[in-house]
Amino acid sequence: MRRSGVAVATAAVALAAVCACTVQTPGAGSGSGTGAGGGGGHHGPVRIEIPATGSPGDHASTDDRPGGATPGTARGAGTTPGTTPDATPSRAPSAPAPARVLWSRGDSGSGVRELQARLRQVAWLFDGPTGTYDDLTERAVKGFQGKRGLPATGRTDTVTWQRLLAMTHEPGKGELYLMGGQPAGAPDPRCLTGRVLCIDKTSRTLRWMVGGRTLSTMSVRFGTQYTPTREGVFTVYWKSRHHVSTLYDSPMPYAMFFSGGQAVHYSYDFAARGYAGGSHGCVNVRDEAAIAQLFAQVRVGDKVVVHW
Repeated sequence: MRRSGVAVATAAVALAAVCACTVQTPGAGSGSGTGAGGGGGHHGPVRIEIPATGSPGDHASTDDRPGGATPGTARGAGTTPGTTPDATPSRAPSAPAPARVLWSRGDSGSGVRELQARLRQVAWLFDGPTGTYDDLTERAVKGFQGKRGLPATGRTDTVTWQRLLAMTHEPGKGELYLMGGQPAGAPDPRCLTGRVLCIDKTSRTLRWMVGGRTLSTMSVRFGTQYTPTREGVFTVYWKSRHHVSTLYDSPMPYAMFFSGGQAVHYSYDFAARGYAGGSHGCVNVRDEAAIAQLFAQVRVGDKVVVHW
């Protein structure tokens, strides 16, 4: 037993030398035993204290470092994971940008024309589209806004426009130019020589052309599904300034006949109702001043081209 105790003490001293530990040998200090090296009592256990690693300047607590825990509390206690107690709070989301006015009374253009066509789709506007933001358009926008809890200003802002877009479909040419005003398409190649009434069913326009140059353009209306306007190349064979239809008993002023009973002429109905109606096959013009000037220039024998 004595030899065993000496072996333990020797091992402890060796461990202290290797690990730089503080070693309390058996019998040292208070506790059982009779003093230093006392021989008769129970010996206390060997206690090894391992100092913190690093340089002497590192003995300070990590609580002093940025992000360290508050003294007396565990690291991260009371904080959101991934943040530090003194982290700057994130900014609140910015307020949405104020609505921007796109069109208002007095404006004109293709955007206004589309607005009017979409307002017609939801039955807030019944006239037009004209492409001009008039009093009827302003009144329609104001009614649309009020119905949906938007500020009823009568001006079309970005919020009003987005709401209208969500409720309507993209208007086609027929809806955009229900009342005319559509730009004329490229002239048919057959219209590029001579004196020609070049009539385009796609854009619903008539070009008066001489030698390949367009002298005037006007909106026109054609026959209905059951009485369509014929297509092809014709010539003006008769002009009648104050003509009245013998078949329908209706006035046809400034008539220029080109195919049977079909003629280019002024139409009171077209001027009043626009494209809501149709002819019995004739090419209707609604601008009386324009067709009066055209009638004075066109000669019997001039070419007429009706095309898509």
